[in-house]
Amino acid sequence: MEKRRSILRMSLICILTALSPAMTFADTAPSSAPPLAVTASNYKFAPSMITVQVDQAVTLDLTSTEGVHGIQSSDLGIPATTIVPGRTKTVTFTPKKTGTFLIHCTVPCGPGHADMVLTVKVT
Repeated sequence: MEKRRSILRMSLICILTALSPAMTFADTAPSSAPPLAVTASNYKFAPSMITVQVDQAVTLDLTSTEGVHGIQSSDLGIPATTIVPGRTKTVTFTPKKTGTFLIHCTVPCGPGHADMVLTVKVT
């Protein structure tokens, strides 16, 4: 019986691990506003700046047209997220304070990597 429970636990861990990249990370209910599309390509995000409202859930649909990229911001509550070509990664966060936040690409992507920034203005 204990062996069966152990197998079930391991199966559940494997399933949850497989599903976690597709999960949306949020500390609040999903946004009722349509998702904001952000596209990464080598050395830039498009748009390069987005404006969002404080205390309002924001959903980003992240895609890449070339190369593997990433974003993360503890200030905004955006978990480490990898963006790969051909897939849309959805991230939901709720900004808790106003300001301008610079989110640098977290995956080295070549000589222009240091200048690859998504600016998030929270009003």
